Amino acid sequence: MGGKRRIGVLALQGAFLEHQQVLARLGCEAVRTRSADDLERIDALILPGGESTTIGRLLVDFRLGDLVREKARAGMPVFGTCAGMILLAKEIIDSGQYRLGLMDMAVRRNAFGRQVESFEADLSLRGIPRLVHGVFIRAPYAERIWGEAELLAELDGKIVAVKQHKLLAVAFHPELTNDLSVHEFFLSMI
Repeated sequence: MGGKRRIGVLALQGAFLEHQQVLARLGCEAVRTRSADDLERIDALILPGGESTTIGRLLVDFRLGDLVREKARAGMPVFGTCAGMILLAKEIIDSGQYRLGLMDMAVRRNAFGRQVESFEADLSLRGIPRLVHGVFIRAPYAERIWGEAELLAELDGKIVAVKQHKLLAVAFHPELTNDLSVHEFFLSMI
């Protein structure tokens, strides 16, 4: 697959358009990913923010969940933001909703409050040399991590960024800022 990197953005529900725009600014080919064929044509995948229960249901309906899980376990990099973080977790506290279960973490949904309690904060994220601006909208956080998961960032003692091999999960929306550093960090994992 020479040339431009082809980064899939799961386009079933949520903020996929904003991720596509960031990827275009970084010189990547952003592929709206909705089918097994789309998954076969990409180098990495972004799971956007949105409604995690809806995205999970659609992953099942579109028969993509098992394929994403299989490709990730085979080494395809996957980046989950907000709802994507929830879907990547092995455990979702107080919820039996669908998840991909790829990362050694237990997350709490809507952990920072409802939509009206959304906020922005600057974070120190391990692996990025300057502060990262995060937009938190009905954001989750990882209540605990174990095994192979690595803590990358905390906010007020809550885990908001985790890396595990070629998997990256953040509780915030880097695609809603002009800061490209979190996406660049993910691209460096490919």
